[in-house]
Amino acid sequence: MGFFQDFKKFMMKGDIIALSTAVVMGTAFNSIVSSVVDNLLMPIIGIITAGADFSQQFIALDGGSYATLQEAQEQEAAVLTYGNVIQAIIYFVIVSFFIFLVLRAYERTKKKKEAAPAPPKGPTQEELLIQIRDELRKQNN
Repeated sequence: MGFFQDFKKFMMKGDIIALSTAVVMGTAFNSIVSSVVDNLLMPIIGIITAGADFSQQFIALDGGSYATLQEAQEQEAAVLTYGNVIQAIIYFVIVSFFIFLVLRAYERTKKKKEAAPAPPKGPTQEELLIQIRDELRKQNN
């Protein structure tokens, strides 16, 4: 097979199509989750933390004292913006919790599959072989 035929065969596998669909749906779901977090949950977090903006928290590595992150960046000071990490962690926890709630609701909507009744128990393989042996003995006698 040629390169393009192999590539076409690879792309037409069911798992690749399912993965592609999941990526597209995940991207769309991300915009919904981001909107809920940014527009509904973060304002509440802002009230709880008395309006603290974590993205403005930083440490200047040059030992200078700067009133704001913007001022430090204008002076081209090397800074560690640890506030962005804190904000990313808070965002991650909120998004994870929101996804957990959605998946939990989805799982509740799925119908519980009833256990299939056990098939009627028939003779075992050994019992069948014994029956066959006995029938052969009867035919030979």
